[in-house]
Amino acid sequence: MPNFLFKFHPINRKGRDFVVGDIHGMFHSLEALLHSISFNDQIDRVFSVGDLIDRGNASPRVVEFLDKPWFYAVMGNHESMLLDSRLSEYSFHHWTKHSGGEWWNTLSETIQDEIYSRISKLPYLFEVDTAIGRVGIAHADIPSSKNWAEIVAEISTDDDLRHYLLWSRNRHEQIRTRNTTQAIEGIQLVVMGHTPHKEALRMENIFYIDTGAVYQNNNNLAKLTLLQIHPKLELHQHSTR
Repeated sequence: MPNFLFKFHPINRKGRDFVVGDIHGMFHSLEALLHSISFNDQIDRVFSVGDLIDRGNASPRVVEFLDKPWFYAVMGNHESMLLDSRLSEYSFHHWTKHSGGEWWNTLSETIQDEIYSRISKLPYLFEVDTAIGRVGIAHADIPSSKNWAEIVAEISTDDDLRHYLLWSRNRHEQIRTRNTTQAIEGIQLVVMGHTPHKEALRMENIFYIDTGAVYQNNNNLAKLTLLQIHPKLELHQHSTR
């Protein structure tokens, strides 16, 4: 059975590859950051850790970016909340009233349907071949009990695993309380977002790059982070304050 929730991207032989942290509707900040690094949309690529939408006022631009041939995104928990909002009135109310989804009510039904359709097709995992090795991309967390190959093999059939990838903060809790976590076996590097940090955080072979771009009034956050993963590892940031 084909695995539609996992996508492999072959090596980019002409340009650079980047992974961007949680955007949350701050697409203008992404554009400013790409301009600052002389991004070439003919040969360079951007991969997103998810949470493209909610809280930021440009969330309706999500389809514009998903349509760009150089932009690729995995599912985040905020995209998942959008999809769940059609399953129950409770999910809709919680998302639009308490989780940053109020922008949804400003859109026509036609545009809502288009956004819903595009987001429903997002995979949960990427693997990108790069000059530094294979790089995995997920939104929130990878279970410590599984290696990368097991995650890829089980993603299509394990509901609990998919929920974990979108919502878990177990590794963050390990790092916060013990300043350690386990490496993810079978992959060179895994890049994730979900939990905002004052600075991008690397621990073992994991890179967390959510630096709270949408929290513009927070002196400890308010940065959009872009991690170059090919042909070399390099960090770029843009202040959203």
